[in-house]
Amino acid sequence: MKKWVIALCSLFMIAGCNNSNSASESKEKDKHSLKKVSVVLDWTPNTNHTGLYVAKEKGYFKDEGLDVDIIMPGDAGADQLVASGKSEFGVSYQESITQARIQGVPLVSIAAVIQHNTSGFASPASKNIVSPKDFAGKTYGGWGSPVEKSVISSLMKKENADVNKVSIVNMGDTEFFTAVKRDIDFAWIYYAWTGVEAELRGEKLNMVYLTDYSDKLDYYTPVLATNENMIKENPDTVKAFVKAASKGYEFAIKHPSDAADILIKAVPDLDPKLVKKSQEWLATKYQDDAPRWGEQKQKVWENYATWMFDNGLLEKKLDAKKAFTNQFLPQ
Repeated sequence: MKKWVIALCSLFMIAGCNNSNSASESKEKDKHSLKKVSVVLDWTPNTNHTGLYVAKEKGYFKDEGLDVDIIMPGDAGADQLVASGKSEFGVSYQESITQARIQGVPLVSIAAVIQHNTSGFASPASKNIVSPKDFAGKTYGGWGSPVEKSVISSLMKKENADVNKVSIVNMGDTEFFTAVKRDIDFAWIYYAWTGVEAELRGEKLNMVYLTDYSDKLDYYTPVLATNENMIKENPDTVKAFVKAASKGYEFAIKHPSDAADILIKAVPDLDPKLVKKSQEWLATKYQDDAPRWGEQKQKVWENYATWMFDNGLLEKKLDAKKAFTNQFLPQ
């Protein structure tokens, strides 16, 4: 009897080992069968990117047959890496894609990360800048793009103020809180990150939001982008990426605290309190009034491109239909 028991146990152990080996081999095979792609961020990781980290952590990319690397832009920048095909996907902005396409660079926006423009000009409350006319006599700190002066001018004209009375300087990589204590009065920020950080610091800001003064400045920023060649040659990959990213951002909308934890885990150098509070603020902004996350309207692309053209920022008018697509968003 003992011999039979021992024999049976041995058979079960062998079967168990074989099953274990098969499972390991299957996992290894699955890993190798995934298509490896990358998505390059526009900046250091923040809550604009949470949906991507959620999609990676929760296996949404893997479920769609993708092995996705989330990478930093480096000196080249996200747009250049995506346009050249060195990265399949990237985080970009409507304004930079518009400028790129006018120059013949075939970038395409495939999803709006945030439905409305949440950026604006921020200043410490002590500076008494509460509307665009108050920019006069003040110093603006920017990054050296012609679009900055045009936006400031556009807002100031609404109140019959003169942009030439604003001192515009390049503050480079200096962070907002250091710059406003040193040599500038106001800067262009995303409230979801810098504004929320000010709340946590107990520093009161005045915000002049672009969308409060012009519908044409309510553009998509940021967006997910790819290039025309990816759309033509690998439409299934683009569809898979957007589907997984959509699930990631939908999770962040419904579960901001859990989504924040995923971002914190992936990027432990971030301030957990800032991530949590920022994620809570941004959760309702991702989709906002759109029928689904990522949806883009041709009118929004045309409005902003017209504004850019009218302000001398574009050499010719944009063919908006080619600059974006909703075709890869889940139905």
